[in-house]
Amino acid sequence: MRFPYLVCLLLASLAYGQAAPPAPPPPAGEAPEIQVGPEDAVITVNGFCADRAHPGNACKTVITRAQFEKLTEALQPGMSLSLRLNAANAYARNLRMSAAAEKRGLDKTPAFEEEMRYARMQLLSQDLTRALQAEANNITDADVEDYYKKNQSSYEQGTLARIFVPHAKQDAAAHAEHEDAQTKTDEEAMTKVADDLRVRAVNGEDPDKLQVEAYTEAGIPRTTSDTKMEKVRRATLPPRHEAVMDLKAGEVSEVFSDPGGAHFIYKMISKQALTLEEVKTEILGVIASHRYRDSMKSFQGDVVFNDAYFNPPGKPGTLPQRNRREKRKKPATEHEEDHH
Repeated sequence: MRFPYLVCLLLASLAYGQAAPPAPPPPAGEAPEIQVGPEDAVITVNGFCADRAHPGNACKTVITRAQFEKLTEALQPGMSLSLRLNAANAYARNLRMSAAAEKRGLDKTPAFEEEMRYARMQLLSQDLTRALQAEANNITDADVEDYYKKNQSSYEQGTLARIFVPHAKQDAAAHAEHEDAQTKTDEEAMTKVADDLRVRAVNGEDPDKLQVEAYTEAGIPRTTSDTKMEKVRRATLPPRHEAVMDLKAGEVSEVFSDPGGAHFIYKMISKQALTLEEVKTEILGVIASHRYRDSMKSFQGDVVFNDAYFNPPGKPGTLPQRNRREKRKKPATEHEEDHH
């Protein structure tokens, strides 16, 4: 989520003072209507004058709506009203504190000069990020249609029956540490059960009935079971199971045996392609993400950190004991990126 660095700096000062309570939210369904003109005051700091011509309570500093919104839009476009109130509290406090700091000459110190240099880098980086995001979101209908055609398999949706076969019998699993040999025999038996159930599924037997049998063989009492899975897509399946979406209606998958030992059998009941309009919003997000990722590659070159400085021998640090080099990772394929 974008939250500019300067907003963080501005609002961090709220931790040192008590913020005013937020205004109550408008009634449901109604947008708040602001009855304040551009030149009307939205912040009045009594007893403070920037030019110091009228000391004491005789002077005040007024910030108009136009002036304040120029700031908030620069910090975070579209800033919410609740966050604007926090920003206003911090701004009013910072007016006084920054003036006091200048009286002490803190704006003339080498430390302040370095802080300003780094803050400028941060702000320019954020402005560039905002510009790159805007460019990435400049997506035409033709772009969306082209992506949809090239990745149609990602936009298929199926209704499946999934049979789950436990990796071992329940009583064997409970005594695994004492009966390793017996447990291995029972696991092999459940693997055979999975193979047999798959054959029966291919021959048209009811998946729900086969699921009950799988539990029974594992020593798990069950009289009914629902194996149906609806609105399934490649991205919603475990990566090892994605081939299921290549099945045609009525076909049964191979037995998928996961590293944990459990077995899965799928039957495709029906499958249809989602329309472009149904997935347009999703595709817009994917394209924008790909474009922004690509635009950032040129700023992610190799960086070498000196371990003798950052992680000296004998003192635990955050870097491993070797010359650490930040390398660009191999870009994920479009299909892999969609899963994230």
